[in-house]
Amino acid sequence: MTLEEMKQIDPASVDRNTLVDITEVEIDPTLPREELLKDYLAQIRNPYLFRCGDVVVKIAYAETQVTFEDALEQFIHQRQQSQYSAI
Repeated sequence: MTLEEMKQIDPASVDRNTLVDITEVEIDPTLPREELLKDYLAQIRNPYLFRCGDVVVKIAYAETQVTFEDALEQFIHQRQQSQYSAI
């Protein structure tokens, strides 16, 4: 399935139990950027539609100069910071 196809999925048409829970995605900060992004995408399966606990999350990205990769990297970095600050 392409990213464009993933983006078009209607959250109401998906069995929430088939979606990845983002709280279970583990981020390895030691990986190089490209590998980190590949690993994240492999784990989350659909970066546009996933769960956070019992909540189905549908993400839409604005038409800006910020690339998908840049936005994803920023999200992962913020998630890393929150994981380490909880320790």
